[in-house]
Amino acid sequence: MEEIINQFPNLTENQLLQFQKLEALYHDWNAKINVISRKDIDELYTKHVLHSLAIAKIQPFMPGTYVLDVGTGGGFPGIPLAILFPETRFYLIDVIAKKIKVVQAVVDELQLKNVKAEQLRAENAKGDYDFIISRAVTNMPDFVSWIKDKIKKQNKHDLQNGILYLKGGDLTEELKDFPKATEYNIADFFANDFFETKKVVHVPLKFKA
Repeated sequence: MEEIINQFPNLTENQLLQFQKLEALYHDWNAKINVISRKDIDELYTKHVLHSLAIAKIQPFMPGTYVLDVGTGGGFPGIPLAILFPETRFYLIDVIAKKIKVVQAVVDELQLKNVKAEQLRAENAKGDYDFIISRAVTNMPDFVSWIKDKIKKQNKHDLQNGILYLKGGDLTEELKDFPKATEYNIADFFANDFFETKKVVHVPLKFKA
């Protein structure tokens, strides 16, 4: 929590409370339905919450933005970003029903009015989005094939509409077919050793008529 407060000093009291509630909520739910590995649950704020918020360091979302979180798992990166950007609409999807059950319970407990959660394959998601976010659910070519027709036409951010993807390691091979992709090193923003090889990848995508 301390690092979140340092990195995002303008949080409201309600946002701080929502972030603080995450630990007990995930500990409780993880005991019933394992959505976070046992070794990671004690480092929830670094490995899941702060990691998710790295996207906000690359591109803060403007009010009225629509964001699709594909393969959200236990709600990452969508839930931390939904707390940070209460005027952005988030649609969190995952194919595994029990994970969406946990996401919905957390959303309800935090009273996040800007989040919709649903058990759904990415290919079947309806609507157009400014950004599609995810945390390493598959390789980039497959991911793009799932969501390439779901991008809004009008850009309103510094970055072009498209994908914001959390992934680590050497991505040269994976991104070779995406010459406009940009890799941002999370370690440039967060000092923890966990982020040393972690990146946010931006892949701009054109609107498909």
